[in-house]
Amino acid sequence: MRVELRLAVVIGVLLTLILGSTYTSLEQLVSKVWLPETSDVLRIAHRGASGYAPENTMAAFEQAYKMGADMLELDVQLSNDGQVVVFHDTRLNRTSSGRGTVQNMTLHQLRQLDAGSWYNSRFRGQKIPTLDDILQYFGGKIPLLIELKSSTQNSGIEQKTAEIIQKYNQELSLNLQNQIIIQSFNITSLRLFHELLPEVPLAVLTSNSYELRDERLYELARFAQVLSISRPLVTEEKVQRVHDAGMKVFVWNVRHLFDIPSLLHAKVDGIITDYPDMLPTRQGESTAKLEDD
Repeated sequence: MRVELRLAVVIGVLLTLILGSTYTSLEQLVSKVWLPETSDVLRIAHRGASGYAPENTMAAFEQAYKMGADMLELDVQLSNDGQVVVFHDTRLNRTSSGRGTVQNMTLHQLRQLDAGSWYNSRFRGQKIPTLDDILQYFGGKIPLLIELKSSTQNSGIEQKTAEIIQKYNQELSLNLQNQIIIQSFNITSLRLFHELLPEVPLAVLTSNSYELRDERLYELARFAQVLSISRPLVTEEKVQRVHDAGMKVFVWNVRHLFDIPSLLHAKVDGIITDYPDMLPTRQGESTAKLEDD
């Protein structure tokens, strides 16, 4: 009995070590037999392919592009000198070598920071990009889902972001309806951006079931084309109600393969994930087109 118990413990430990170290590759293996090869759902790379490279860096965005993601999701906020930089947190310490807040540093100071080593030493030297960098490199190649970070320190970010988009629209002749979506938790910020660039689609971010009430959905649909909701809120019935109100549904943040079948069954329109290669490829040509076919 003791031998059997010890054997069971040893097997359990080994399985834990094996599965823990190969979890991602195991999910990818299972996905090939469990998920359909293609679907109509957009594969949206959360802060780039942030499951494989440091979030919101050129390395993560390049990896997502190489993986065939349909869209890049990124976060923008303002530096101390009013430059639109790509960074998620208000504070710098989690994903860079810096300390303090983004808003307390100029762009030049932010450029001196290492935004890669925290993830893995092979990404040492990755810099905090600007929205200009992203549009210059990826504009017209892959659609962008740009989140405006909301805080008192980011006052004016709507105007700054709109100006940059307009500049690259003129240079690259972007089809703004198909190439860029602006999203935010802040409804006031979205309304302001809509006044500046009404041709750019908007997405309302929420983790609050209040936003899924019918009267609220129709109110949001007056100016927004997408409702971007947290994964725990998703049900087939809720997705249908959003569709009935005239909006698409994106869901965030999906990190595990085992969440995907229920989301496909619920008929969401886009899945925001750190691992865009886990999702089925798109049927036909990749596009972020929001209007109905």
